[in-house]
Amino acid sequence: MPLRLSASDSGFEKAFADYISRGRETASDVNDVVSDIIGDVRARGDAAVVDYTRKFDRLDVSGGLRIDPELIAAAREACKADEIAALEFAAARIRAFHEHQLPQGFSFTDAEGVRLGARWTPVSAAGIYVPGGTAAYPSSVLMNAVPANVAGVPRIVMVVPTPDGVVNPLVLAAADLSGVDEIYRIGGAQAVAALAYGTGTIVPVDKITGPGNAYVAEAKRQVFGVVGIDMIAGPSEILVVADAENDPDWIAADLLSQAEHDASSQSVLITNSGALADAVVEAAERQLGSLARSDIARRSWDTHGALILVRSLEDAVSLVDRIAPEHLELAVAAPDALAEKVTHAGAIFLGRHTPEAIGDYVAGPNHVLPTARSARFSSGLGVIDFMKRTTLVSCDAESLARIGPAAVTLAGAEGLDAHALSLSVRLDDG
Repeated sequence: MPLRLSASDSGFEKAFADYISRGRETASDVNDVVSDIIGDVRARGDAAVVDYTRKFDRLDVSGGLRIDPELIAAAREACKADEIAALEFAAARIRAFHEHQLPQGFSFTDAEGVRLGARWTPVSAAGIYVPGGTAAYPSSVLMNAVPANVAGVPRIVMVVPTPDGVVNPLVLAAADLSGVDEIYRIGGAQAVAALAYGTGTIVPVDKITGPGNAYVAEAKRQVFGVVGIDMIAGPSEILVVADAENDPDWIAADLLSQAEHDASSQSVLITNSGALADAVVEAAERQLGSLARSDIARRSWDTHGALILVRSLEDAVSLVDRIAPEHLELAVAAPDALAEKVTHAGAIFLGRHTPEAIGDYVAGPNHVLPTARSARFSSGLGVIDFMKRTTLVSCDAESLARIGPAAVTLAGAEGLDAHALSLSVRLDDG
């Protein structure tokens, strides 16, 4: 059964603090394993990737790492028409939302006559990691590739493991319609290393995005600095704030929608109604019996789920900010007013008819979001993650004469004589 807490209890503060500080990763320390794999890929390139793919995915890719365009086209043809239509519908909505994120450069001349500005340009190549194996997520392909495409990235590379040679046609179709240029049938830490450092076959990229298991997350952590990464993603999270007017079956389904992702996922209900909390627990028990991934969902719900009772919905806000959830549902009568008070959340879903699952697929905003309380300082994946800002400065003799002397003084104060000289020689010539 999920943990049950009441904010009015004397021991609530300690119990709540203990709950939100729990580690939910089930994997043991993988640092050394990942480091060895990365080092091997750097040293042996394709040969190392082939060996690891044979070992972990039971697949011989010695004949070629890349998935042929003909196979991609055939996969798209093999998909059901309604699935392709749904993918195209989702891609269009995701694209429309992310087009609003395109940043604008600027240029101006200040009072001293110095021309200043900034411009945005895309990275030259982006690498997208897409999970394979027990679960395949074409929606994640769209959420990673479409923003990169909108940003104008000229080369988008996707890696996806295909254990035992099993390829998910819808994943390939999603890559095809969202602008992916190259697809490689590899996964794990070896795929991240190949994207970061390159191999004989794979040209290295500048940015790596996308979710994966503990080995993938650790590999992204270790290659950061050689390439950029989006984030170190942990298990999924959902926090639902609900009042007594909700249908408990709806709320239970919302909570289990994240529990079924992973046994380490976290589902939390905060409510001012004890009766609703009881009814949600009963509804969750009924629904768990019918889920295809019921074993995973039950382990998540029983181990990491929580029901928190508060006196008023306003009391929920401080708890929400301390949890800083990946997904926040506000199933209340006035969701916008409550949302205005929330500072830390990856994405907020407003009202009883906006389940988090709509955001996973077709709402438009990105579903790659900060987890493990990192919404306190980071944001979901977007167009700007595939771009970088370059500043521009232009002085003529007159404007340099106006601002240069102060720079000479500061350089001297820092003991950097060459800095001061590079300025003063120009000022003296003036």
